[in-house]
Amino acid sequence: MVTRRAECSCGQLSATCSGEPVRISVCHCLDCKRRTGSAFSYNVRFAEADVSIEGRSAQFTRVGELGGRVIYSFCPDCGTTVHYRIDTQPGLTAIPVGAFADPSFPPPFQSFYHDSRRCEWVEIKAEPLAKIG
Repeated sequence: MVTRRAECSCGQLSATCSGEPVRISVCHCLDCKRRTGSAFSYNVRFAEADVSIEGRSAQFTRVGELGGRVIYSFCPDCGTTVHYRIDTQPGLTAIPVGAFADPSFPPPFQSFYHDSRRCEWVEIKAEPLAKIG
């Protein structure tokens, strides 16, 4: 069984994930762009039972465009988001793929807000790729 470890920049907060992800996606929505400081976010979701969290975290909650609450858990020392939950996706824990610091992490198979909010210069070459929105 594959085990992956995501952690914050200072190493105080971590998430250890076992097994295969339920979903790997990129999102081009404005909120994800603000959260990451980048042109899109690259996220993975695991079954909650397959994720073990260690360390202290602070939380920030926002309401998404479709009305669901997103609860981000980040390191209170360095500010890195290590995991988050979306109330419309019960039983799943989402993790920004960059927190794994693993260049061999599998590619996304979904791209949200692909046509409506993606920067024109961004090209996602993963195949197959479901383009949503």
